[in-house]
Amino acid sequence: MADNTLAKLSASMADAVEKAGAATVLVNARKRMPATGIAYDAEHILTADHVVQRDEDIKVILADGTELSATVAGRDPGSDLALLKLEKAEATPAETIEGKGRIGQIAIALGRPTSEGVQASFGIVSAQGGPVRTRRGGLLEGHIRTDAIPYPGFSGGPLIDADGKVIGINTSGLGMGNSLAIPADVAWRVAANLKEHGSVKRGFLGVRSQLVEVPADAQKALGREQDSGLLVVGVEDGSPAAEGGLMVSDIIVGLAGEMVDDHDSLMAGLSGEVVGKPTELNVLRGGKPENVTVTVVERKEPKRRHGRRRRAMWRGRRHHGGIDFSHRGSHGPHSAFRFHGKGKRGRHGKAHFWVEHLDDEDTDE
Repeated sequence: MADNTLAKLSASMADAVEKAGAATVLVNARKRMPATGIAYDAEHILTADHVVQRDEDIKVILADGTELSATVAGRDPGSDLALLKLEKAEATPAETIEGKGRIGQIAIALGRPTSEGVQASFGIVSAQGGPVRTRRGGLLEGHIRTDAIPYPGFSGGPLIDADGKVIGINTSGLGMGNSLAIPADVAWRVAANLKEHGSVKRGFLGVRSQLVEVPADAQKALGREQDSGLLVVGVEDGSPAAEGGLMVSDIIVGLAGEMVDDHDSLMAGLSGEVVGKPTELNVLRGGKPENVTVTVVERKEPKRRHGRRRRAMWRGRRHHGGIDFSHRGSHGPHSAFRFHGKGKRGRHGKAHFWVEHLDDEDTDE
């Protein structure tokens, strides 16, 4: 009898779901329907930060139906990850892939939002990307896009390969309008920091900068090809940049031995081990390479409040097409919008307006 390849593939997929499903748990930490988590180790559950909406009375249901209480061991809103600590070390740890996932490989999104069992959605890894800004102002080192459908309650659950190994952590909290997953190596690294420190350190340098080209003669002086850098257009008084001697008109081209050629690469460098330690910043000053030593301080994250709208200070000015509004948070991203329209009512009694997002030419780090 000829081998049934499709049946074998189907059985293999079911085996993968069963294997990873043993480490996939239900996380009940919000008012509406529960979400999903994955066992980082026997005592800790990794899940999406946006689904952990309370710090007390958190319940976790394991694959065998065991219900355990949990507490928040740490959270990182910037990457939308949170780590929970179980009252008993009874979870079955998940197995992760080695290295990165591959575009085109089979990817299965798992969720356990109900006590009825694990749920699955089939797809492939359709794209992978580098640093990406999240809607909470953080910078995620990488992301995975998949066409596996993230059903309600799947956030915090694993995206797995055909062997049942974790490729990434599913989340709808990055605010990018796609089915996204946080790569397993990034998620596990964040989890290790949360387990040890309760948070992920992200640094603040205290400069305002904008992207500029690096001239050919300056690249020759650097001894490498680098098409762009960050022109310093402002230095905050008393900041690490000011204390380290960084000057307006310097062009930042490197940090801690890594190239800095855009805002995202600088933001990515201002995290982890560099925070709180003297760090070498490479700049072009008058077209010549120089090194400046700075001690990056930890960026203060705003306290999170669930179920409330935050008030913000907005500044506005009129122009011929409407009104421009801008808002600047403390050491945070700058947002600007243009509000168009004159408020004339249409056929159904509704006023017609539209909002345009205005990109800034320079960015705070």
